Amino acid sequence: MSAFSILILLFALAAIGYVLGRGRAMKSAGGSIRALHSLPHYYGWNVALFTLVPALALLALWLVVQPAWIDAQVAKTLPQGALDDGAYSLMISDVRRLADGLDRAVAKGAIAPDVANSISGDIRAQLGVTGVALGAEVKPEVLIAAQEMRRLGQVGDMWRSIAVVLLAVLGLLFGLRMINRDFRARNTVERAVLALLIGAALIAILTTLGIVLSMLFETRHFFAQYPAFDFFFSTKWAPNFRGGSDLGILPLLWGTLYISFIALLVAVPIGLFAAIYMSEYAGPRARTFIKPLIEVLAGIPTIVYGLFALLTVGPLLRDYFAQPMGLGESASSVMTAGLVMGVMLIPFVSSLSDDIINAVPQAMRDGSLALGSTHSETIRKVVLPAALPGVVGAILLAASRAIGETMIVVMGAGAAAKMDLNPFEAMTTVTVKIVSQLTGDTDFAAPETLVAFALGLTLFVITLGLNVVALVIVRKYREQYE
Repeated sequence: MSAFSILILLFALAAIGYVLGRGRAMKSAGGSIRALHSLPHYYGWNVALFTLVPALALLALWLVVQPAWIDAQVAKTLPQGALDDGAYSLMISDVRRLADGLDRAVAKGAIAPDVANSISGDIRAQLGVTGVALGAEVKPEVLIAAQEMRRLGQVGDMWRSIAVVLLAVLGLLFGLRMINRDFRARNTVERAVLALLIGAALIAILTTLGIVLSMLFETRHFFAQYPAFDFFFSTKWAPNFRGGSDLGILPLLWGTLYISFIALLVAVPIGLFAAIYMSEYAGPRARTFIKPLIEVLAGIPTIVYGLFALLTVGPLLRDYFAQPMGLGESASSVMTAGLVMGVMLIPFVSSLSDDIINAVPQAMRDGSLALGSTHSETIRKVVLPAALPGVVGAILLAASRAIGETMIVVMGAGAAAKMDLNPFEAMTTVTVKIVSQLTGDTDFAAPETLVAFALGLTLFVITLGLNVVALVIVRKYREQYE
């Protein structure tokens, strides 16, 4: 039974438990709701939770442990010499790929299930006839291991189905046994809901922790093979998968910060001025028309912005600015990517700033106007300082979005890793090189591939630093208006 089928069965059992629990509670109270400690549906939910939660926990644990256990058992059937040569992960991948191919062939009905575990000969040709393509010739030991993997998987799936369904049934019976009219079902259900809410709150924290730890482990492997001093202070970026690479991050950081700076020079003034107009000057009719049009920019895919930069903005800047001034001959440049990225970031600044400015109490505006200030003076000296924390947050969001952008940079700024003050020269960013280092047939033991994790961790630290700076600014100025 597949995991999806087990889930359907578990939810069906939970629904049955809900109905039975509710009915048993009413029966224990002689049909009178007033005699119950909690409302009837709490008793039903209590049985449903006892049915569902332990079974789901066991299913999740089984799905995590079973693949690792099968890999360990399959490794015992592989030649010891291959494992000693460091080819374990590659051979296990071939075994898993072949086992999946046999499963697909069985699912299509091309091979009988009992035949799949004893098939021999030219397995590549036999699976090719059924539409399952394998990239290389299958070694006999790989075929034996794949058949063993299928057998163990079938045994594991069978015992998983039995164990999970049995635990669900036991939970249903236990939940029903607990029910009587004095049972505090509401308290139990509310504690379960509280645990669910805490788990939802922890998801973001655990996800961030997982991302950071995964980058840290791989970055440690990178710095074990490449000097940290050369990585952080070298001004040359020249990866070479055959050895002798120069992996200095400074040119990439320069391109990232340069392009982001130009993008923010475009997005922050335009977005902030648009927010001030919409919140302080525009009438209701103009506001309902202008704001949705600005927010349309946020829904345009970045690949479309990249094409706009490549086909329109880049040639215009080259023909009317760069070439006449003798600053460059390429349509791909820092200015091209920065301008287009700035346009993309306008709604991030304008929409958030507009909401923050509208949240400033009207009493502060009225008090300023009553003291004789003009409308513009009220905006500059009262409204904007009061809205500063939110505006800083909007600018920070735009900056983080600019630092992490990839597609616009690839198509608008080029891929040249260099340090130059000329905004009409082609440059690149950290995110672009992360993609390029992890594209294609890569070896995750080589420093040229592991450098992508070091670049990602560096980018994470920079973004974290921006958050800390913004937090300091917000706390410093917010105290004056609390």
